[in-house]
Amino acid sequence: MDISVIHIGSDHAGFDLKSKIINYLNKRDFEVIDHGTHSDESTDYPDYAHPVAESVESDENAKGILICGSGNGISITANKHQGVRCALSWLPEIAELARQHNDANIVSIPSRFVEADSAIKIVEAFLGTEFEGGRHERRVNKIACD
Repeated sequence: MDISVIHIGSDHAGFDLKSKIINYLNKRDFEVIDHGTHSDESTDYPDYAHPVAESVESDENAKGILICGSGNGISITANKHQGVRCALSWLPEIAELARQHNDANIVSIPSRFVEADSAIKIVEAFLGTEFEGGRHERRVNKIACD
């Protein structure tokens, strides 16, 4: 997979996990852009979901990682962007299927339900899996609203 850059963002609930994922990605020489938050002080997840989604939407070779407590709010926000397919993943297999079948370009991780080791495996599956295309491409093309 030819990934140009990985955009990452989280709210306060995902801050610690985001830091661990960034460390993992940096050790593997990925270019990572951290859109915040930069502390565990209470904040609003849309403030970080929108910049990540906009960045991924504008670069077809970019991927995104979003993290909040449940993974839901940040995923819902990202999916408001027409060019984004953000998949809530709490297991590596879900992230893998989201890439294979849905061409997901952002993965959302629920920090209150996933330990750091599992989150790294989710990220590995997400970044290491290609979109299968074929019948799945037809379905993905039907997602966008006019």
